[in-house]
Amino acid sequence: MHTTFDSSRRGQERVRKVIDMSHGNNQPKISLVGHCTPDAFALRSAVAGYYPEAQVETINSGDEFRERIGEFEIHLVNRVLDGSFEDDSGINLIRIHASEHSALMLISNFPEALEEAVQAGGVQGFGKRDMRTETARISLHNAIKDSTNAN
Repeated sequence: MHTTFDSSRRGQERVRKVIDMSHGNNQPKISLVGHCTPDAFALRSAVAGYYPEAQVETINSGDEFRERIGEFEIHLVNRVLDGSFEDDSGINLIRIHASEHSALMLISNFPEALEEAVQAGGVQGFGKRDMRTETARISLHNAIKDSTNAN
């Protein structure tokens, strides 16, 4: 793990840990599935903090998700899907498509929903209020690494 120094808006220095990209993919392609505009913006910003070169796209329909499932290293799936989906359950989406993709991650503030998503075949996710934490960084890193190695 490398350490770099970064300045905050107030000019104070803070230490920022930068993950070792030894798996070779510092430009992952990530989809945000079923998130409303404000949440998608916040998640895109958080992901950019971990992967500045990442391609992050929003998917808000079941048809587009099915068409594009294989284009991404990871899908960050909302617990309650916003958009045009047959069912508004992100857990059901993960359950239905887990055999088609190795990295479907639920984003939810409810620990029981995160566990249910893992049992449905998803990878360990995190809550929206945790999106800028070390836990989220590690979850994303591990899922992207595992997805890249699976392909």
